Amino acid sequence: MADVPDVLIPAPALPREGSETERYIEWLDAELGLRFENWDALHRWSIDHLEDFWQSIWDFFQVISHSPATSVLAERVMPGARWFEGATLNFAEHALRDPAEASDDEAVAIHAFSQTRDELTLTFGELRQRIAQARAALEELGVRAGDRVAAYLPNIPEAVIAYLATASLGAIWAACAPEFGVKGVLDRLGQIEPTVLFVVDGYRYGTKDIDRRSDVRDIRAGLPTVEHVVSVRYLGAVVEDATSWDDFLALGESTGRPLAFEPVPFDHPLSVLFTSGTTGLPKPIVHGHGGIVLEHLKNHALHWDLGPGDRLMWFTTTSWMVWNAVVSALMLRAGIVLIDGNPVGPDSDLQWKLIEAWRPTVVGLSAAFLMHGIREGTEPAKQFDLTSIRQLGMVGSPLPTSAFEWVHEQFGDSVLLNVGSGGTDVCTGLVQGGPWQPVWRGEMAGPSLGVDVRAFDESGRAVVGELGEL
Repeated sequence: MADVPDVLIPAPALPREGSETERYIEWLDAELGLRFENWDALHRWSIDHLEDFWQSIWDFFQVISHSPATSVLAERVMPGARWFEGATLNFAEHALRDPAEASDDEAVAIHAFSQTRDELTLTFGELRQRIAQARAALEELGVRAGDRVAAYLPNIPEAVIAYLATASLGAIWAACAPEFGVKGVLDRLGQIEPTVLFVVDGYRYGTKDIDRRSDVRDIRAGLPTVEHVVSVRYLGAVVEDATSWDDFLALGESTGRPLAFEPVPFDHPLSVLFTSGTTGLPKPIVHGHGGIVLEHLKNHALHWDLGPGDRLMWFTTTSWMVWNAVVSALMLRAGIVLIDGNPVGPDSDLQWKLIEAWRPTVVGLSAAFLMHGIREGTEPAKQFDLTSIRQLGMVGSPLPTSAFEWVHEQFGDSVLLNVGSGGTDVCTGLVQGGPWQPVWRGEMAGPSLGVDVRAFDESGRAVVGELGEL
């Protein structure tokens, strides 16, 4: 058996006071008579009683369903498992649900930093208004449930608005970031046959302007199913034969239609993510409304420790599954911070400065960024006011033990380092930490709730402390 690593931060006796995890375990006690002494006991219950666990997530987070489910899990087989049959819901309705109080509409939904244009802040009320306009405009363009809507957009508010407007109709979303070349975009979006395409004229990365108008022409020519192109004038140029973003929203506003949500079956497609394409064409992976609603409510609240009034900042592009996960934080009435541009150039301290300015409580950083800080001898907690941070997330590549120690030296026990592993195929984490778990030096904390994780060797044997496939 592998040596047990040292504990950097011991597991608390109870979750953080006021956390969603605390509320959840208190709810389990009050509603179901279930008490758990620690995280391991809660996790064991979540996989031994799978149907009860996911029903508890549904009930605790008050999932909005327009028709009742006849069962939680109709078929316990993979592939072919059928969850919450009979239920109809909509992901966008959960991200934009009616505020409990009028003041909630004034809460910040999006802070957007860009190297291409001025910073922008949108409240939940403003976001709902723009999505209502975008939804109505898509309807005017003929988009209906099941149609595909694609985007060639950076990580900007327009992408979030278009995504949630698409979802509200029951249409299916897919995106490629504009750093992709024409072939990379067509290899992906050509497989889903979109009817509407959102594009950008170009963008600035660091100090360099990158014009994408010729790429947009070639992409449009390579997607014969596209009937309408909507262009965000981001770099200041005009894309030919495209409706401007402003005219698109004006079209929707002219209808006078209020924001509405199309109820769809639990497994109705919400979005398509793509594999890297290292073994042929990138494989499209479909994620459904119900699965993303339940999984991201569980993940974001009980692992990432997000709740109303919190803010999530995680540098990502629209092509990465993390982008979809960031948008899902809106379901918990948490604000999100969008970053578009070069996160380390020309200012390598940009992300620390954004944390100081916008006060996110949960921040995702890359291993490369943390290792750069170690090499440069930076001490961000001394240079900047980073006291808003409650949790630092890290995914995508291995994090050396020295980085665990550096984070602890910088922030002490007040910041939980949550290193995880997941994937495009699940659009979430399989292994990660949480507010009721310890931080182990150089190790991930453990499996996610509801996930029975094993590593298998080449012969299919479950192994511990050896090389294996997750």
